[in-house]
Formats: sequence, structure tokens, C-alpha cells
Amino acid sequence: MNRITSILILMLCLAVNLQVQAQSKAQNPMIWADVPDMSMVRVGDTFYMASTTMHMAPGVPIMKSTDLVNWKLVSYAYNTLVDNDPMNLNDGKNAYGSGSWAPCLRYHNGVFYVSTFSATSGKTHFFTTRDPENEPWKEVSFSPALHDHSFFFDEDGKIYIIWGGGTLSMAELKDDFSGLKEGTERVIIENASAPAGSNIMLKAEGTQLFKHQGKYYIFNITWPHNSMRTVVVHRADQIGGPYEGKLLLQDKGVAQGSIIDMPDGRWFAYLFRDFGAVGRIPYLVPMTWDNGWPVLGVDGKVPDELDLPVSTGLMPGLVHSDEFNRAKDEAALPLVWQWNHNPDNALWSVTRRKGYLRLTTGRLDNDFLTARNTLTQRTMGPVCAGEIALEVAKMKEGDFAGLALLQQKYGQVGVKVENGKRYVVMVSSQSGEVREVARVALNQKRVFFKAECDFRDRADVARFFYSLDGNNWQTIGEPLKMVYTLPHFMGYRFGLFNYATKAVGGYADFDYFRINNSLSKY
Repeated sequence: MNRITSILILMLCLAVNLQVQAQSKAQNPMIWADVPDMSMVRVGDTFYMASTTMHMAPGVPIMKSTDLVNWKLVSYAYNTLVDNDPMNLNDGKNAYGSGSWAPCLRYHNGVFYVSTFSATSGKTHFFTTRDPENEPWKEVSFSPALHDHSFFFDEDGKIYIIWGGGTLSMAELKDDFSGLKEGTERVIIENASAPAGSNIMLKAEGTQLFKHQGKYYIFNITWPHNSMRTVVVHRADQIGGPYEGKLLLQDKGVAQGSIIDMPDGRWFAYLFRDFGAVGRIPYLVPMTWDNGWPVLGVDGKVPDELDLPVSTGLMPGLVHSDEFNRAKDEAALPLVWQWNHNPDNALWSVTRRKGYLRLTTGRLDNDFLTARNTLTQRTMGPVCAGEIALEVAKMKEGDFAGLALLQQKYGQVGVKVENGKRYVVMVSSQSGEVREVARVALNQKRVFFKAECDFRDRADVARFFYSLDGNNWQTIGEPLKMVYTLPHFMGYRFGLFNYATKAVGGYADFDYFRINNSLSKY
């Protein structure tokens, strides 16, 4: 073996070793799916996290992890936030982009507490349980809705809550969480955006309160003009202040969250990033302490790799296929599913026909976004595909059922019944107007649909397919350019739907929903 060959072999071995090392480390983003406004606690060796799902029901998902990287859903804080017209999609009203926001999760004396606030209910909501996996959450609520609040159990036995946007206020909570103690409300920071400068586009919000070695830390996000989402922090020796502030992180727009310690003593910040159509996705950022201040990142940057276990993927912990096989007494859906707004529980079933989800129509709707009982799951990056098998024999005139990608500018592929005939159609609202882009006559009662999403490099493109046998697929319609819009304020979701436009009582049977993280080659 000559010298050149030896050097080439050595270089190859080094390259392979570096690749193996890279594969043995976690990668950012921590979760490539819409999990915004995270709040996190550690209980022993286990981490728990809450997030925002706004108009979805059930709401305020609770997730569990043992390594900060791999998470699974274990419960929701509520099944129904409020029973009103917006959350029920009644009388032309909706709660898109509203519902419940920005939860705060805490653990104190053996009890888990999670709170949220809602413009839809006009209240601040608190939920408690001793076992988030096996015990229901109990609710207490009060008015008003305290924006982006964070609450805290202090050593003196008092419970404090801080909230606001730009100006931060503080008050004491009553011991039963039924409201604020009279006479305790006061402003503690006049301008929480100040550490990021004076030219601010988005005033400081997303408050998270934390205590470390006797000092109080308030984390916020702000957004200077001509810059990016930015993390600022204020600290004080007393919870009421005075507070001094500091710009903490300004990189990639990764911001909003707080900090968490590992059992081995390491610290991380958990933050999220706006990432186009897939939504707001969580990142982990290494953290150290310097003279009583948290220091985020590696040389002020968010690293691509983390000295944490490798992710095993989002399936089945946060997204999951479902064959809809249930025992007769198993009427529930897996936690990965959420309804678009409150469902009408009388009009869906996984037991009426064994092995199928049945969606029955109960009212007339002229638009997908106003229809009830659309069942959803998150999309995920960098790419993903959702597939269904649909049986349509009992659909009625004017019914439309199938698979959608849900956001304000949505896309659908499914079956329409018109003039007694069935058609496979693709619908797009990309232009702002709902258009039927393509249709094909359907002469059978079982058909298959697929929607594929490409989020690589923020391409944000979806394509739709149909098949008559589940093996041979045909594209239909045109690609959908997915756009994250503020009126919905949520990443795209797969949606299973069936709604009526002319007569109620028809139903569609979904044999399965299958999700994977690859794209087809055709």
C-alpha cells in the first residue's frame, strides 16, 4: 500500500467517523412541526411541555420527554375551552387564530398546573392535575384574559402572575386561582423591549418567569424593525423589581420561551422559530451562566447540532397513522388527532363500522373553513405525506368528502356528489378564491387520496394525488403554494372532512389515515 492510498483511506475513515459522530447528536430544529409558545418543567428525570393549538379541540397539548428531544403527547388540558358560536363554527363565526394562546406550565407540591388565556372566552384559564397522563385536568377560570402571562410559586407562599405586551404588569393570584388579589396589581417594567433598542416593530411579549439562585428572570420576545425576532431578559433581586434588562439572543429569528436544566446540570433554552407553512418550530439552544446572566448559544449563534440524544422522529409521539381499528368500547381517538374547532360528537364515530372513521353530515355548509368535524393532524418537515382510503357509497347529493391541507389558503382532494354522479376533484383557495381546479368522473365506491408536503428550504409546496386501487397514483389539479397566514396563525394540517351543501344525513367512511416522512417518485 503506497503513501497516497494510505492517506486516502485515512481521510475516508475520518469522514465516516465524522458522519457517525454527527448522526449521534441531536439536530435543530428539535421538532420540525408546529409546536409554538412552549412552556416546560422538569420533574425528576422527566420533562413536560405545553404548547398552543388555539382553535383546535381538545386544546393545550401536554407532551412528555426524558431527553428534551423525543416527545410524545400524553394529554390535553381541556376538551372544550368554551361552548360558543365562534368555537362551534356557528352563524358564520369562527375562532381561527384565536381560541387559547401561550400556556404556562408549572409543577408545585406534587401538582401540575397549566394556564392559558383566550380572547374567545375573554378569560384566563387554569388547569390542575396530579397525573397528566392518567388523571383529568380540573379547571378554574376568571376574567379578564391576561395576555401572554406567566405565573410563579414563590418561597414566601405567594403566587404571582406577570402579563402584558411592552409594559409588563404583576399581581398576586388568589390561592384557589379564581382571580387576582385586590390591590396587588402594578406595573413592574415600563418598556420590556428596551434592551433591543428603541426602533421596535413588535413590543415585548411571550413572558416566561423563572427563578435561579435567588434572582428572578423574565424572558420575552421582541422584534426590532429591519431585524428579527429577538430574546430579551430582565433580572431582579425582588420579584417586584427593580429590573435590569439585556439582549440575550438575536439569531435566525429563534426566540420566545425560557430555560430548563438537565439532571446532569446542563442548561438549555427552548425557543421557537417561524418557519413558513409548516408553522412555528421548536429549537433547543445550549446555555451557560456568566455573572448571574444566562448566555445563549455558541458564540451567540443557534447551533445546528446538540450534545443530546438523536431524535427518533415525530412518529408516533406527535403524529401517527391510524387504521381506525377499535374495540366496541373504544370510542376515543389517539391524542395526535384534534378537531378543527369544537366537534359535534353525535356526527362522528369509530365504532359504528368496525375499522372505519365515519363522518356524518348534520348541517349545510358552503365552505370548507366553516364546516364542522374536520379531523386534523400536524404536517411535519422536511417532507411528509398523508394518505387515506375513502368509501363513498352513502354520500348524498351535494356532499364533499376527502383529504385536505388546512390553513386559510387550503387545498382539498376528495369526492363530490353532483346530479347523482360522483367526481374526484381537487380544490384550491391559494388565490384567495375557492376554485375547483380539476375533476375526474368516479365510477366506484372506494377511492384513495394522498397529499404531499415539501417544506425543504421553505419551498412550501403541496401536491395532491388519487388512486383507484391504492397502488397506482395519479396527480390531480395543480401544486398548492402553502402560505402561513396570520388569520389562522397555525402551520398546515392534514384534515379529514365531509360536509353537506344540499342535504344532511349522508356519511363517508375513512378506512385509514397513513402518514410518512417521504415523497413519492411520480
